[in-house]
Amino acid sequence: MSKKSVVTEAQEIQLAIELINLGARLQLLESEVSLSRERLLKLYKELKGVSPPKGMLPFSTDWFLTWQPNIHSSLFLNIHSFLVLHAGATGIHAVMKAYQLYLEQMPPEPGEEPLLSLTRAWTLVRFFNSDMLKLAPCAKCQGKFVVNTMDLHGGYVCGLCHMPSRAGKTKKAREADIQAA
Repeated sequence: MSKKSVVTEAQEIQLAIELINLGARLQLLESEVSLSRERLLKLYKELKGVSPPKGMLPFSTDWFLTWQPNIHSSLFLNIHSFLVLHAGATGIHAVMKAYQLYLEQMPPEPGEEPLLSLTRAWTLVRFFNSDMLKLAPCAKCQGKFVVNTMDLHGGYVCGLCHMPSRAGKTKKAREADIQAA
C-alpha cells in the first residue's frame, strides 16, 4: 500500500469519525466517505456503542417549510451559504462547519437532540443545490428564509414576523407552564 493511500484512508476515517460524532446516519456516511459499509458500521458501533439507526433518509422538502423547522433550516442554510461564498468551504466540510456553527447558535436542551439533525442539514443542502428549495427574503425583516422554489414569493413574510397562532404550543411547553403555576 502506498503512503498516499494510507493518508487518504486515515483522512477518510477521521472524516467518518467527525460525521458520526455530529450525528450522521449511515446513508450519509456511505455517500460522503469512501470506506466500505462494513468498516463504517464497525466504526459507528465502536463510537456510539450501538448499531446505526435504520430507515430511509428524509426525501420530502415539506419538513423544511413548516414553522419551527423552517427557522432552524434557514439559519443553517444562511450559515452554509456564507461559508461557501466567503470562506471557500466546499462539500461535506462546508456542511459540517455550518452545522457546528448552527449548534453553537441553537444548542439543544441537555439530553435533547437538535431540532435540525446533521442528516437533515445535509439533505437540505442537497435540496438547495438541486433547486428544489431556495432562500427568499422576508418582506418585513429582510431575513432570508427557506422556501419551495416553485412557490410564489412576492410579499413573502417569514414565520418569525408572522407567527402561526399555535406556535410554541407544544405539549412540553404546556406542561412547563402548568408546573410553573
